[in-house]
This record gives sequence, C-alpha cells and structure tokens, in this order.
Amino acid sequence: MATQLDALLAQAEAAEEEAKRSVTVEKPLELHFDPGNLLAIDTNPLNETEFRLDREGYLKNTARDNAQLLINHIWSLPTESVDGVVVAQLPEGKTPIPREKPVPKAKPLTRWEQFAKLKGIKNRKKSMKVWDEQLKEWRPCWGYKRANDKERDWLVEVPDNADPYEDQFAKLKSAKKERVARNEFNRLRNIARNNKLKVPGVGLPTKDDPSKQELGTALSLAKRATASIGKFQESLPKEKKPRGTGKRRKFEPLIGDFLHEKERQLGILSKISNKEPKLDVTKAVNKHVLEEEQEAATEKEKRGGKRKKGGKSERRSKAGVKPNARHGHKRKGKGKDGGKGKVGQGRGAGPRRMASARGKAGKGRRGKK
Repeated sequence: MATQLDALLAQAEAAEEEAKRSVTVEKPLELHFDPGNLLAIDTNPLNETEFRLDREGYLKNTARDNAQLLINHIWSLPTESVDGVVVAQLPEGKTPIPREKPVPKAKPLTRWEQFAKLKGIKNRKKSMKVWDEQLKEWRPCWGYKRANDKERDWLVEVPDNADPYEDQFAKLKSAKKERVARNEFNRLRNIARNNKLKVPGVGLPTKDDPSKQELGTALSLAKRATASIGKFQESLPKEKKPRGTGKRRKFEPLIGDFLHEKERQLGILSKISNKEPKLDVTKAVNKHVLEEEQEAATEKEKRGGKRKKGGKSERRSKAGVKPNARHGHKRKGKGKDGGKGKVGQGRGAGPRRMASARGKAGKGRRGKK
C-alpha cells in the first residue's frame, strides 16, 4: 500500500516540475528565426543515444524547446495594445515558402467602393453593439436580436396617408423581401461586371439586334410585370405562348379513394372487352345521305354523257362532213355576230348549216330508194 502511495506522489511531483519548467532554454547553437513566417530553424545536431532510447520523448522535448525559443523571440519584438490586448508587431517574412496554388488576386471593387474612392468617402468604424432603450441592454447593430428592431414590435402605427385597413406587418415583410432581392441583384451584377460579362437588363435584351427568342422572352417578362402577373394582359396576334405557361397535366393521387379507382379501372376494362362499337345515329344518317347524293350525282353524269354521244348534233356533224369533202364547197361570209349573210364565215359555221340541209336531203333520197 505504501509503495502505491509513493508512486502516485512521485508522479504528481514530476507533473508539477514539468508544469513549472523554466522558460529559459539553452542551446549550443542559436536558432535562425523568421518571425514574419513564425519560423525557427534548429541547426544543432541530434543526440543519438537519447534518440535511440526514447525516440518519441526526445522529439517532443526538442520541439517544445524550439517553440519556447520562438515565442521568446516574438515577445522581444515591439508590441502595441489593440482593444485592450497586447499584440506583437511581426515584420515581413524573409524565407520564401513555395505555395501549392497561386497567390489569390485582389478582390475587385464594387460600384459603391469605386464611387467612394472617387469621391473620397471613407468608412467610419462603428461599434458592433448599441444601447437598446426599450430592453435596457446592449444589442447588435444588425442581424439576429438587433437593437431597435421594428419587426419586434407587436404594435405598429398606421400613417395618416395610408389605408386604415392595410396590414402594416405584411407591408414591412414585403419591404424587407424587396430589400433582400435588390441586394442580391446588385451582388450578381457586380460579379458579372467583374468577370467582364454583359449585365442583363430587367426583361430587355442587351443586344442591338436581338433574336426572336430574346424578344419573346422580353415580351413575356414585360407582361408578367403587373400586379396580376399578366393575367389580364391581351395577347398579340400570332403570339406563341412561352414555355411553361400552358395547362399542366393533373395526375391522380397515389393514395386516395379506392372506390373511385375501382370504378375507373372497371370502366376501362369494359371498353376494352366490349367488341361492339357504340353507334352514333346522327353520324350514320349523315353518312347514308351523303352516299345517296353521290350516287345520284354519278347517275346524272352518266345520263348526260349518253345523250351527247347519241344526239342529233353528233349525227348531223357526221352527215355534214361527207358533202363538204366530196364537192369541196367553201362558203365565205361574215359570222352571225356581223349580221351579213345567212351563212357564217369559217369552218365552224358554214359547213354545219350545209350539213344539216344535205343531211335531210340524203334521208329523203334513201327513203325513196
């Protein structure tokens, strides 16, 4: 029992000695310091016997001594007080250290920073917290639980020129949303300008000769920029609706009325299994009437064609050709329109009259024979 107590006391004493270890460290050769990079280079040779006996312990002790020397050298530099804290002024680094990645470029100035630089406006340092008279405590200037927060008030005064039935809380929320959206738009515009991209306008194409698709997009945005989101805007002639503005398909819910689902499925099955098609009386009657009219029209055309082939005009023309061919008669005269002469001029009028006259004569002679 006594041996265990002695061991515990020895361990406690060793721990106290390690904690109270002196900050002064002695080295045969001085270290090379680069406080700008917080670097200390130890050129002293290693003790091989101690290193072989206890490698981990020897390396830890060496690292501890070198860190102590680096801290002692840093506190030997000039110091200053910042917000009640003593800070050492580090010089620039001397040792070139290779980097994995290139040095980041300086962040480009925003439009406000460029304007402030041009006009000589300088930012004033403000305290992070202000006194809140209502809560009687220090609160942050902005952000969560900020001081003098108007949205925290449960009562809002209605202005004289405002509608008394208007919701002032909803008005404050919408104003905050507009501010957030405007800040986000300005942030994206600064990014586009820094990357040398064309900043898109609000619904208007930035090109001098915009395409048809860009004009359509600008038109749709301008139409929707109303209080009703373009619900009552009239469409132009031959205007195509933009994509995504048509009717959306409605699907049945996955879990719903099983009785309605059963009736719908049975209706589909009855339509598929029923081979007899449904009879549309009106359509069938109209089709029958149309077929009858087409048949009557075709019969009428056939009858008219037979009359022309077997009529008197054809027989007269055939009979009248032969006398003209035999005797070679030629009648000259002006046509019927001229009014001179009974027989018309040309091949069409004269021979036709001759054919009609001689045709009758020929009939008579044949009849006598």
